[in-house]
Amino acid sequence: MSEELNHVSGSKEERYASLLPQIRSLIEGEPDMIANLANVAAALKEAFDFFWVGFYLVKGEELVLAPFQGPVACTRIRKGRGVCGVAWQEKQAQVVPDVDAFPGHIACSSLSRSEIVVPLIRNDEVWGVLDIDSDKLGFFDETDLRYLKEISTYL
Repeated sequence: MSEELNHVSGSKEERYASLLPQIRSLIEGEPDMIANLANVAAALKEAFDFFWVGFYLVKGEELVLAPFQGPVACTRIRKGRGVCGVAWQEKQAQVVPDVDAFPGHIACSSLSRSEIVVPLIRNDEVWGVLDIDSDKLGFFDETDLRYLKEISTYL
C-alpha cells in the first residue's frame, strides 16, 4: 500500500468505513508489531485529528507506553488505574464522555476531555490497549466503539 491515506469527507461512519480497508492493507503482511501499532496510530490521528492516539502494552504488572501520536503521555499505568487500567482489568472497552467524571482518571494532559479505550485481546488475555483522547466533551460514541474494536482485531 501507498504511504498515503485516501481521506473521505462525510460522517464519522463513512470515514471509518473508508479507513478500515486502508489500515488492513497498511499492516497486512508486516510482522513487526511496533511498526503496525505506529502506523495504526498515525492513520487514526490523520483521519480524525484526535487529540491523542496511541497504544499501551502489558509489561508485567503495568501498561507501558508504546507508539502514539500527540503530546507526551504517561509512561506507565497500573492495572485497574485510570481508564486504560480499568479497560485492561475488566477486559472491556471504556467510553468516557467526561474524563473529569471518571473516578481515578489519570490526567496526562489537562486538555483531554473525553476518552475511549479498547483492550487488545489474544487468547482471552489483554496484551495492550488502544487509547484515544479528544479535547471535546462527549466526543466518542457507539460508532467509534464498533470500528475501533474491529481495528483491534487486525492487530
